[in-house]
Amino acid sequence: MGFEMRVYAWIAMTILVICLSPCLSLEETNGGFCNLYEGSWVYDKTYPLYDSSTCPHIRGEYDCLKYGRVDKEYLKYRWQPSNCNLPRFDGKSFLTKFKGKQIMFIGDSVSLNQWQSLICLLHSAVPQARVIQQGGEPISNYTFQDYGVSIVVFHTTYLVDIEVEKIGRVLKLNSIKNGNIWKNMDVLVFNTWLWWYRRGPKQPWDYIQLGDKIVKDMDRMQAFRYGLTTWANWVNTQVDTSKTKVLFQGISPMHYNGAQWHEPGVTNCARETTPINGPSYSQGLPPASYVLQSMLQKVTKPIHLLNITALSELRKDAHPSSHNVFHGMDCTHWCVAGVPDTWNELLYASI
Repeated sequence: MGFEMRVYAWIAMTILVICLSPCLSLEETNGGFCNLYEGSWVYDKTYPLYDSSTCPHIRGEYDCLKYGRVDKEYLKYRWQPSNCNLPRFDGKSFLTKFKGKQIMFIGDSVSLNQWQSLICLLHSAVPQARVIQQGGEPISNYTFQDYGVSIVVFHTTYLVDIEVEKIGRVLKLNSIKNGNIWKNMDVLVFNTWLWWYRRGPKQPWDYIQLGDKIVKDMDRMQAFRYGLTTWANWVNTQVDTSKTKVLFQGISPMHYNGAQWHEPGVTNCARETTPINGPSYSQGLPPASYVLQSMLQKVTKPIHLLNITALSELRKDAHPSSHNVFHGMDCTHWCVAGVPDTWNELLYASI
């Protein structure tokens, strides 16, 4: 191959990698490409996509209207990519296209948040559909019988294992035993981060094991990196991506500090009713996002980053705050209906 041909091949490969790496691009009518994750929130009177009061089985953590939220403006914002349109969620089309398939969300309570949103989106499209619910720790399954579509959530805070041994609970950074269940699904949507920095009574382990070494603690970001490396190796060696679509959800942001949106005197999201103005977040992405993106480069199989971080950072208004079953201040999770519906519209466009 001559020099000129090698240059053209290198350029073509670079373009391919850019389009397949953590961004979703759709072709525009003018022949260009756009990134669905770059854009802004726009007010849209046709939103929300469903009435949460008609959706059965929303957990009390996410059902903001039921637990007293009065303002509803947060429901009226739609994500608008800069150079193309995000397809509006079509529940019947989703169920028809995935007839006989199993979609599993794997992760912490943020995964559960998105799972609940998808169930509501689908239920609103086919409210009379026969449904089988099967629940229990760590797996909950919601199957639309008429379509044979199962929407499953597998609760795991770290993706890697925690095992009880003589010395106590051990977080094993090199071990993923539940993978034998996961890899049989048709679509996998992974998520983890929320628990990696927890300490004290809320920390669900006593020791960390990396290889043959057991320690009392270690740098949490480094532990996160090791855990994701184990996950990446598991995907590379165990998942048949010709049969199973693999996605990883970006880091879901929290809004406990008003300095993030230029109001340093504000200590939480409680009184926020509108998104942050503009297409970008002045504080930048959380450090965990950069670790995640670097680790995803270790996956040699085709995967997709559901890159919800930057667009969700703008939504300081869409958390439950005290409008939840516990009445505690929650600026971590998201109201349903709300922002997770957009995550599922992006998921729908991705798969």
